[in-house]
Amino acid sequence: MKFPLKRIHEVIWKLDTSFDKEMRVPVLIFANEELLKPIVEEELALRQAINVTKLPGVVKHVCGLPDMHSGYGFPIGGVAATDYEEGVITPGGIG
Repeated sequence: MKFPLKRIHEVIWKLDTSFDKEMRVPVLIFANEELLKPIVEEELALRQAINVTKLPGVVKHVCGLPDMHSGYGFPIGGVAATDYEEGVITPGGIG
């Protein structure tokens, strides 16, 4: 696997910040093995989620839902929260 996803629950996979030194928070993917496969194979949506982890003010983690697929800079089915004072609003994340 190109991305070192670690299973932390039956349907939760984690990509830790150690994957990329610029990641501020980890990525969590909520999917069973069958639904995870196209997310990993497509690759772009997961790379977009990694990019979201690098946004200023992003907090806790970036999530990918079972239907996650590539969007325009922010993955469709992706969720992120940012700090009110130091965060950003990204049009790709509003939809």
